[in-house]
Amino acid sequence: MRRIGLLLTIALTLCGCQNKNSERMTQEIEDFMIIGIAIETSNLNGQAEQDLGALWGRFFSKGISALVPHKSTEDIYSLFTDYESDYRGNYTAILGHKVSSLDSIPEGLIGRRFTGGTYTTFKAKGEMPQAIVNTWKEIWSQDEQLQRRYTVDFEVYGAKSQQGKQSEVDIFIAVP
Repeated sequence: MRRIGLLLTIALTLCGCQNKNSERMTQEIEDFMIIGIAIETSNLNGQAEQDLGALWGRFFSKGISALVPHKSTEDIYSLFTDYESDYRGNYTAILGHKVSSLDSIPEGLIGRRFTGGTYTTFKAKGEMPQAIVNTWKEIWSQDEQLQRRYTVDFEVYGAKSQQGKQSEVDIFIAVP
């Protein structure tokens, strides 16, 4: 058994599929709804870094979390959707909470319904936000192998997301 594990580790390392700070698996996700705030951005020329930083700043400074009705979890969701093409094109980033209803969306917030499906999940581990950046670089380097659908991808910031070098954030990538 140890030999199989060793061979798997060697194979994953040779194909560039392993990152010591992330783990991955595949799972089915049900349809879900989000209420939060959004911005359109692009990964080109560091634009997303600026825009997403501003979106997170607005989320906390305006107390957006407290404004979201019908929360089904306190976890913060960071979603990427409305892709123009692939990870190099424009897309919409949404920061908010998963909710049980879109019946009452407060002024200034948006509500969206997303279709579930098959997702490859990566677990970013380590100091944030660098662990997230490293994991996204890993994902982008495997773009063709993953056969990404570019419908909606998302990060889930739960209880383990703010624990220094022991932080963990799950990243979900839509795949066929």
